[in-house]
Amino acid sequence: MELIQRPRRLRGSEVLRKMVRETRMDKSSLIYPLFVKEGTGIEEEIPSMEGQYRYSIDRLPYELERLSKAGVGSIMLFGIPEHKDEVGSGAYAEDGIVQTALREAKKQFPDLYYITDVCMCEYTSHGHCGVLCGHDVENDATLELLAKTALSHVEAGADMVAPSDMMDGRVRAIRECLDSHGHKNTPIMSYAVKYASAFYGPFRDAAGSAPSFGDRKSYQMDFHNRREGMKEALTDIEEGADIIMVKPAMSYLDIISEVSKATNVPVAAYSVSGEYAMVKAAAKMGWIDEERIICEMAVGTYRAGAQIYITYFAKELAKFMDEGRIG
Repeated sequence: MELIQRPRRLRGSEVLRKMVRETRMDKSSLIYPLFVKEGTGIEEEIPSMEGQYRYSIDRLPYELERLSKAGVGSIMLFGIPEHKDEVGSGAYAEDGIVQTALREAKKQFPDLYYITDVCMCEYTSHGHCGVLCGHDVENDATLELLAKTALSHVEAGADMVAPSDMMDGRVRAIRECLDSHGHKNTPIMSYAVKYASAFYGPFRDAAGSAPSFGDRKSYQMDFHNRREGMKEALTDIEEGADIIMVKPAMSYLDIISEVSKATNVPVAAYSVSGEYAMVKAAAKMGWIDEERIICEMAVGTYRAGAQIYITYFAKELAKFMDEGRIG
């Protein structure tokens, strides 16, 4: 048989396969989510997320050092307060857990890049992402508190803020607040296309942020919808978002692909707690090759169009890149 086209020609050696690789990754694109908790001497493993921990501020530097040595230069902080109330006042308190953690982290590891999650759910007694009116989340009343929270994070040292609440108009409210206080150059990474997903279960365990009643389907997106994701992404860009995030990653690669083609800003994808927990559980049972699965999931996300990957496997991926097993 005389074949002109032989795609296998370019698969014959490791050197050649790497030479023609279409999707390339770099450690600088990794972001590691970190949970910081009020108290002292705390480094407690999260039961549903083996290998992930909640840290008190005095223990946080040890993990920051490990990340720095691994070559993971960007982290996303999530705060777990000791006290909660109806309006989530701990989210925007000057001495709040994230604000205090930022000041300490910046002193000890100033070269790391600090992104903060901006939301109310960890701080409200009811676990919803905003102010309540009865059993409904009041969108417009929440915007002021989100803007206050973002400003307090930036003034404490955050390099970037990432609103995850899914309130309409929150990007504009935060942008205007930051700009009016002299923070015109602080970027916003918007959780723009955030679906109401069952993949968030372990995170709610980690952060203690499960709603005490109802669900979040009135503000997080219906996972049946594709075009709505485009609308959310484009709206947030119009309001001043510098980076657009799609969340979760693994089951939404089609959305990542479409958002990356439809927009002209960087696209981030969050490989969420449920994805992490499934890999860890299956690997523990010996059903999968954990290292290969971690790499395949990451490459799939970048191949779909993401330039930034938020993942609990950031340290492992950085190691695999150093070893040439992925990249």
